[in-house]
Order: sequence, then C-alpha cells, then structure tokens
Amino acid sequence: MQSILIATTVFSSVALLAWLGLSALFSDERAVSRRLVGLTAYESDQAAIAHPQLQPLSRRLLVPGIGRVKSALASLAPKDYRRRTARRLVLAGSPRAMDADRLIAIKLLLGLAAAALTVGWSVLADGSTLVWMIALLVSVLAFFVPDLWVGHRVDARKKRILRDLPDMLDMLTISIEAGLGFDQAIAKIVRTSDGPLHRELARALQDIQSGADRGDALHNLAKRTDVAELNAFITAIVQAEQLGIPIGKVLRTQATEMRLMRRQRAEEQAQKTPVKIVFPLILCILPATMIVILGPAVISIGKAFGAW
Repeated sequence: MQSILIATTVFSSVALLAWLGLSALFSDERAVSRRLVGLTAYESDQAAIAHPQLQPLSRRLLVPGIGRVKSALASLAPKDYRRRTARRLVLAGSPRAMDADRLIAIKLLLGLAAAALTVGWSVLADGSTLVWMIALLVSVLAFFVPDLWVGHRVDARKKRILRDLPDMLDMLTISIEAGLGFDQAIAKIVRTSDGPLHRELARALQDIQSGADRGDALHNLAKRTDVAELNAFITAIVQAEQLGIPIGKVLRTQATEMRLMRRQRAEEQAQKTPVKIVFPLILCILPATMIVILGPAVISIGKAFGAW
C-alpha cells in the first residue's frame, strides 16, 4: 500500500512538472513573445500603442500619472515652442518614445532641480553675487541640456540616413529590375535591413498599404527626415510616376548619383583630415618631441656652463 502511494505521488509530481513545462513552452504568452521578436522597432511601437497590455506593468501603472504631470508642466510653454519641439523630436526619430510634452517637462524639472541645488549651495556659501550668477548660469545650462541631446540625435540620425541611402537605392534598383514592384521592393528592403531610413520606409509602406497615396506617403517620409538627398530622390520618384517614366531607369540614375556624392563626401572628409591633425600635433606631440630631443642637450649645456 505504501509503495503504491509513493508511486502515485512520484507520478503526479512528474506529470505536474511536465504540464508546467509544456504550458510555459507552448503558452499563448510565449507565442506572442516569439512573434514580437520578429517585428521591426516601428512595428513593436505600433503594437504597444494598439495593445497597451503588451507594455510592461510598471509602464502601464506609472505612465498615466506621469502623463498628467508632464501635460501640466508643458502647458506652461507657448504653443509655438511646443510645435517646434515636436518637430525636432520627429527629426530625431522620437527617441525613447519621447514627445514634446515629456521633453518640455524634463527641461523644466532639470532647470528647477539645478536652481534648487545651486541656490542651496549659494546660501551655504554666504550668498555672494558671484555664487548667485553661477547658480543662474547652471540653471540655464540644465534647462538646455535636453535640447543639446535632441540636436545630437537629429544630426546622428541624418548622417545615418545619408550613409544608408546609396546602399538602399542599389538594393531597390536591383529588386525592381529583377521584376518586383516598387512597394514589394521596399517591403523586401525593410525585412532584410534595419536603421532609421528603413524604419521610415516601413512607416511609409504601412501608410501606402492603409490606403494613402504613394506620393503623399513619400513626401511625409521626406518631412520626417529632412535630408536633402532623400528629398531629391523622393521628388524624382513621384515625378516619374506622374509622368509615366519607368521607375527602374530613374532609380538607376539616382543610385549612380548617390554613389558619386558619397565618394565626394569621403574625399571631402579626407581633405579635412590634415587640418584636424594640426592642433593635436602642435599641442600634444611636438612638446613631447621637443622635450625628448632638447632635454639632454639642455642638461649638457647647463653642466658645461656650471649651471648644475
């Protein structure tokens, strides 16, 4: 009887562990997680917006309260300033899902925190005029630090788009000349590559698939990137479509021009290199070289004249 009870307990335990393991491996949550891994960054963001339950629990709990606070702080800023801030964030690719209200709230909080710290320090330092001026300067700098971060992200994003554009055009030209349509070629590029340019192409492709006009979707892409070369490419594609010119021929011409422009930019950077090397050479290398070369000679001369 005791052996039967032990066997039943062991069998039940093994069955329970097997059921828990199989449930964890083949559960709906795990299937959804595997599906989300295959999505692009833009598709993941859109899925989180469409289905808030896909967001982490901490974010779902904190975001509503933080949203009310940032809206209250951002309402203190003028509408034109909020519009320009939103535009810069779009050009930066909305890093970390940042919006204009959130950025303005962060700027105000940083400025207030820096002001509070510096005022406290100035009170401890007997509140001299110089200390108060430093406190004001630190507060202003803290307020504009997020703008510097956004500006850096905008410049980095434009450089990455400009760097990826010639390769994207080559892939697009090859795909269209192989028989794919324009939308199918973009979809293939989006699936096989990643980067800010490819994420913007994915967004434009989704707009086209949602029923938007191709020209409008491409012009909106140009507005979100603000890269002159990409804008010229989009203008050529839209005009070719309107005039009935074969897109493959236009793409071949655009790809050739983009490769030439990339070579010219590389040559320009190479020409700037000697000028950039001058300052480190004068400030760092030459003093050390002079010390190594003239040091022993100075010591010998000093000994010869009895200075040492």
